Amino acid sequence: MSYFPAFLKLDNCKILIVGGGYIANEKLGHLLDFTTNIKIIASDISLEMQILINKYNLEYEIRPYQKSDINDFGIVIVAVDNIPLQKEIFNEAKLLPNCLVNSVDSVNYCDFIFPSYIKKDDLTIAISTSGSSPAVAKHLRRYFQKLIPNSIGDFLKTMKNYRKTMPKGKERMNFLDKKAQEYIETFKL
Repeated sequence: MSYFPAFLKLDNCKILIVGGGYIANEKLGHLLDFTTNIKIIASDISLEMQILINKYNLEYEIRPYQKSDINDFGIVIVAVDNIPLQKEIFNEAKLLPNCLVNSVDSVNYCDFIFPSYIKKDDLTIAISTSGSSPAVAKHLRRYFQKLIPNSIGDFLKTMKNYRKTMPKGKERMNFLDKKAQEYIETFKL
């Protein structure tokens, strides 16, 4: 079964990362594109991850995971190679009202997956193969990333301003559609 694509608003969502190695650091880097409301619990934290923790002043504890650590978190990323621990945390989360879990490389213990994505200012494009081939998603991301000009952020600010200042209605809709089409037609394929 495929994953439903959705963009989550993380403004008031606390995120916990369990793990401090390479993959945990990779997930942390992705999350930092969208929020800093992140806590890390790990027995050991890599130097690269410690640098991000210090840079963004993130909360962290160097210790093993303990039952109930996930209380009060909306999203939990389990980035450890310990499959029984992944299962334990996933099952614990199912008893909480609003807690989504991602267990790295264990789709049976995931409510969601991390897509490959492009982020340029207000533009975010997510690409997923539903776990079939993360490598294909990565290479598609790289391909599309080359197509999207760096000016996209400025263009989106202009479009946002039009949406705010022009009265709603068919005329505005047609104007914005034409502007978007003209801009995208400048992309080189």
